[in-house]
Amino acid sequence: MPHSNAARHAVSGGGHDQPGEVLRASWSAGRATLGAWIVTADSFAVEVLCRLGFDWIGIDMQHGLISPERLPDLLRAAAVTGTPALVRVAWNDPASILPALDTGAGGVIVPMVSSADDARRAVAACRYPPEGERSFGPSRAALGDPAYSAERANRSVLCFPMIETRQGAEDLAAILATPGIDGVFVGPSDLALSYGSEVAPSSPPPEHRERIEQIGSRCADAGLVPGIYCGGAAAAGGWTRAGFRLLALDSNTALLGHAAQDALGRARRTISAPGD
Repeated sequence: MPHSNAARHAVSGGGHDQPGEVLRASWSAGRATLGAWIVTADSFAVEVLCRLGFDWIGIDMQHGLISPERLPDLLRAAAVTGTPALVRVAWNDPASILPALDTGAGGVIVPMVSSADDARRAVAACRYPPEGERSFGPSRAALGDPAYSAERANRSVLCFPMIETRQGAEDLAAILATPGIDGVFVGPSDLALSYGSEVAPSSPPPEHRERIEQIGSRCADAGLVPGIYCGGAAAAGGWTRAGFRLLALDSNTALLGHAAQDALGRARRTISAPGD
């Protein structure tokens, strides 16, 4: 179940918890965490969603309509509600990963990781030496946190390589063995394209669903957290039963569209009801 802001702080022990620590506490307790996927640069919309009780948000800097200068506003909107925010960075390079972490993201979701070498590069950009190559300059990440340190950041920041290519799926064992990753995040649409399958993230064909379930199972067996973009709330239950624990329900624009469509339909039916 989603947690209130007070419960989020109680779970992880105080008012200065790093976002990644909050999610780790939920996973350690065996909970699945439900997130909203943010594709527009509206900080008020982010705050509204976070206050509804989402366990986390994912800010999409790869395909979303979000410029780098708007990222601090979105992260602040999540922070005032105590909601952890992860950033899906534009690409697997320090120029994309470091600014997201320094701005205060609880972790990154890194696209198109197709090999163990790709995973190692993602980890290196997320961790300070000696565990990685992240340069020290946590401009906003350390704000209001007197306990911030390189060592603590290395423990708390989350690194989720995306499995969304056939090569990545086939090299999964080596990717999962990469020190410093916290799990993998499945991109069902790109993975489907890579296999020549139908793009249907919320209801993939049976052979593709089985492929994704195997990724989740192998990730969990390795003691890591499997994540996935659901493409709709209805799919979340099935992926949770398959072992996934980091679930992006849908984009904020899709959630808005579905709610508006439902309200409009109900209003039209009410207006046209006989006797009105």
